[in-house]
Amino acid sequence: MSLRVVVEADGGSRGNPGPAGYGAVVREQATGEVLLERYEAIGVTTNNVAEYSGLIAGLRAAAELNADRVDVRMDSKLVIEQMSGRWQIKNPGLRPLAAEAAALVGKFAEVTFDWIPRERNRAADALANRAMDEAAGKKVPDVTAAESASKPRSWAPPSLENATRIILVRHGATPLTAQGRYSGRGDVPLTDEGEAQAMAAAGRVSGICRDVAAVLSSPLSRCTRTAELIAAEVGGVPVTVMDDLIECDFGAWEARTFAEVQEQWPDEMQAWLESTAVAPPGGESFQAVAKRVRGAMATVLSAYPGKTVVLVSHVSPIKLILRDALAAGDAFLHRLFLDAAGVSTMDVWPDGNIAVRSVNETAHLR
Repeated sequence: MSLRVVVEADGGSRGNPGPAGYGAVVREQATGEVLLERYEAIGVTTNNVAEYSGLIAGLRAAAELNADRVDVRMDSKLVIEQMSGRWQIKNPGLRPLAAEAAALVGKFAEVTFDWIPRERNRAADALANRAMDEAAGKKVPDVTAAESASKPRSWAPPSLENATRIILVRHGATPLTAQGRYSGRGDVPLTDEGEAQAMAAAGRVSGICRDVAAVLSSPLSRCTRTAELIAAEVGGVPVTVMDDLIECDFGAWEARTFAEVQEQWPDEMQAWLESTAVAPPGGESFQAVAKRVRGAMATVLSAYPGKTVVLVSHVSPIKLILRDALAAGDAFLHRLFLDAAGVSTMDVWPDGNIAVRSVNETAHLR
């Protein structure tokens, strides 16, 4: 699937040279949704070095998302003109940075460079200032730059009008669940306990909403069976398979325990835990899973606006959906536990606002 993103980047120094930092925001081009943010203090240097550093960070982030087309937008006329080839790079200190940026550009099918006024680059500017503030020991609010630059916030209870309700259900237990083994693309069935859990989850879903517009499922049988039981409970809605809801491909780690993987692939395991861009040997990275799951969510929201939809999937896709909904960092993925047949609920409005109402409900399993 082709992915076109917008990279908004900025950098600054307090003094020129002075304490410096950069910020970069990567958005989906079609929707404007923020996919990744990067910011970092880089010591004492110049504005131009900081601006190039922001560009490089933004291009790296776009590559992590497997984007193939990138629209770069910056308020630095110098960087935009030099990267477009219209201005010479006379400062020898900038040439290595420009060369690094050019090498990254070569990895994409298409990259465009456009200058924008500073007021349209507020999100990246806010991140650069956050980096400099944190380096200086100043306390900064724990919100994303995109939120601080553009999102109105309120404690007022949201109206459900026009919201699409998404009910996320993990499949019931399989023979691998109790053993704590990685279960990715292997098509293992539900156990008897898993069937009972799926029926209990169906009861919980019907308690949330009986007027369900669609039940969508990963193609693997542990999910389709769970989905069938839920669909029967909410009035016989047909089950529709969505391939992009399938679990992460764990490659060589499939059906192995965490301890077994750590013993046989210690370096690969450490790299995987440290970065969502890293895939298990022969498998799929969480960034790749996130890309296809975001596509699935966009399809659901477009097809069922204002309706209630049940998504039956696996640990990794559900965690990634919740991570994005909560605007959480990647550490969230390793700190959230999802039980077999656990239920999570969120509402999504047409303007992109999201309310997560519950995460991993399990009272129905007791």
